[in-house]
Parts: sequence; structure tokens; C-alpha cells
Amino acid sequence: MVDAQAHAARTMWNLLHAWWRMMPKEKRTLANADATIRQARKDIDFLAILPAQAAQAMLKTYFQAWKNCWDGRASAPNFKGRFRTVTSVDIPQGRDLNVVRVHRRWGVVSIPKVGRVRFRWTKDLPVGKRAGAENRITGARLIKDALGWHIAFRVQTLEVKPAPHQGPDVGIDVGVTVPLALSDGETYEHGEWLTGKEKARLLYLEQRAAQRKRHRKPGERTSRRLHRTYDQIAGLRAKAKRRAVDWQHQTTTAIARTYGTVVVEALTITNMVKSARGTVEEPGKNVAQKSGLNRSISGEAWGRTVTMLTYKTAWYGGTLCKVPAPGTSRRCSACGFTTPGSRESQAVFVCKNPDCGWSGNADHNAARNILHLYWMGLALIPAAGRAVVRRARRAKPAAARQAGISLP
Repeated sequence: MVDAQAHAARTMWNLLHAWWRMMPKEKRTLANADATIRQARKDIDFLAILPAQAAQAMLKTYFQAWKNCWDGRASAPNFKGRFRTVTSVDIPQGRDLNVVRVHRRWGVVSIPKVGRVRFRWTKDLPVGKRAGAENRITGARLIKDALGWHIAFRVQTLEVKPAPHQGPDVGIDVGVTVPLALSDGETYEHGEWLTGKEKARLLYLEQRAAQRKRHRKPGERTSRRLHRTYDQIAGLRAKAKRRAVDWQHQTTTAIARTYGTVVVEALTITNMVKSARGTVEEPGKNVAQKSGLNRSISGEAWGRTVTMLTYKTAWYGGTLCKVPAPGTSRRCSACGFTTPGSRESQAVFVCKNPDCGWSGNADHNAARNILHLYWMGLALIPAAGRAVVRRARRAKPAAARQAGISLP
């Protein structure tokens, strides 16, 4: 039933987007769109399985997507594909949920047109006597991934503004061999996200999927066996990602609680993971090695770590700042000179300056340089809270902005 609602929501989004592109500018109003959705739910049977409140929430989300586009915060909305978009259903009204905690590990929630559903209780929710006008559940969203359905609650709560964090300043250098190296000598490392048996199982499934795909005739539909193999591969990868996110949450929480100012590099990760393949006229060098490095960088998810640090430092009264990245790994943190050949290996830094000769861990040396740039006043982006960094205005949003929108 929930799968049918999710597919109905995706179909309704695509129909609304097609209506938007077909209608003249003066008729693209919220009232006309609402009337169109109501008529579509009457004319198309399977759209009626989606609750009316979820349809209204989808309509508001679509109009907000255009506003974000015109403000330069996102690209223009587009059609949603079945396999390249997140499968989800919105429950905008919190009073319909009737959340009840059964015992320590489980709770029960009411899903419209589905009934009472049990869910795993992983975080305290304002239910029963703990709920009030300033602390209550305002809605939820059902999200499906490779591991199944999950429910995310929207909670309105009144939080006290934290006092300024009195902890020390720290610089953080991110890497592949050592994920996080701090300027005070602390390091945060992790093991493999999958066990040996899970990695062997993943390799076996990938080989079997490749073999079945190779024997499939051109134009032939994908078999159910191959779909099942793809689902098993996606499940193992989702399990690895969940473990990685859990490690990142625990690590960033510990850092935000300990330090008052966290300084990181302003890395352009998309440029760092570009392919070295080159062109036919000018082929690249060490393509396989660069490809492996790109996978390692993407696996560490440095951007997600910085995002977590941004809002968690704000929660605890701290600050996150970014400094320029060039030269931090080649400069000596003791004398301040950049001498060629000082970084002898990935982990060893030996200053080649005759007047210095300092040696130490290369990652910690880079972290100390990052903190030094902050102390010198070279912070680029002082991040506080969940600030949204606007995208550069491009041709697509500008062209879409000419279509216009009118709200009642």
C-alpha cells in the first residue's frame, strides 16, 4: 500500500510538471494547480490511493522548488524517474499520526490509508505528556531505500540559544589514509565499512549481475533474477553507507562538544574527483590509479562531514570556519617555510629548511597549518547554523525565471 502511494505521488508530480509546462504563464497559479490535482484524483483511479493531504503537500513542494530555482538556490524542477529519485510519501499533519510508544525499542504510528504500523524507536519524540504547543510532532515522511521503508518525523520544539563555546580552537585535515587529523595530535580513524564475508558477497553479486547482463539480448527486458541481484547489491551498499554515516555522526558530535572553533579547508571536491582519462588526442596518465583515488575520496564523504560539523558546532555554541586549501600540506608548521621535498611520504613530514629540520606526522602538520591560517585572519566562510549557500545563477534558472509564477 505504501509503495502504491509513493508511485502515485511520483506520477502526480510528473503530471503537475507537464501541466505547468503546457499552461500559459497567467494560468500557472496555485488555485488552478489545486483544481487540476483534484480533478486528476477523480479521473485517474490509482491517484486516489494517495491521501489528499499528501497531494497538497506535494503541490506546495513543487511550487517551493520553483521559488528555490528563481532565488538561485537550486536548479529548475524536472520530471521524476522511477529509479533515479527517492521513493517517499509525505504526511503533513501531525495529528493524523497518533504516535504511541509501545516499549523501549518500538513504537506505533498511524499511516493514512494503511493503518497502524510499528517502527523502531531510535530517538525521543514529544508524545503523550511530553507534547505541548511548543514541543510537538508536526508531520512525517516515509522514505524507502535499499534496506526498506523508514519514517522521519518533523518535530517543532523550543530550544534555548546555546552559550558561546569556551573550548579551544582546532584545525582539521581530511584525508584518505587518515580520515580526520586534528591540530592537537588527535586522529579519528575507522575500519572497513563491510566485513570480509560481506565484501566477498558483494563481489560475487556484482560478477553475477555482470554475467547475466552480458547474456541479455539487446532490447530484452531485465529479468526478475537480475532485478533481485541488483536489490541485493544495493542492500549491501546501503548497509555500508549507514555504517559510514553513523561513524561520521559520532565523530562530529565529539568534535563539536570538545572544541569551540573548528577550522577546515575550503575544498572543491568535485574538481578533486575528476577523471584523468583525457581525450583521444591527449590521453591521460595513471588513469587507473586516479580512478581508485577518486573512489576513496568519494567514499570518505568529506562534504557530509563538514555539513555535520556546521550545524553541530552551532548547536553547542561553537563556530566552523573554512580557510584556503593550497599549500597546507607542504608548509612547515614550525618555521612557516615551504621547501620542496619536505613531505617525504604520506605520513612523514621532514622540513628541508637548514635552519629548522622539524619532523613529524604530515597530517598533523597540515592541520596545524589550517589552524594557523585561521589565526592569521584568512577565514573564507564563517559557517553558523544551517545556512544555505546559494548556487551561481546559471542560464537554466534564468531561462526558467522568465516563465513566472503567481500565487494567490
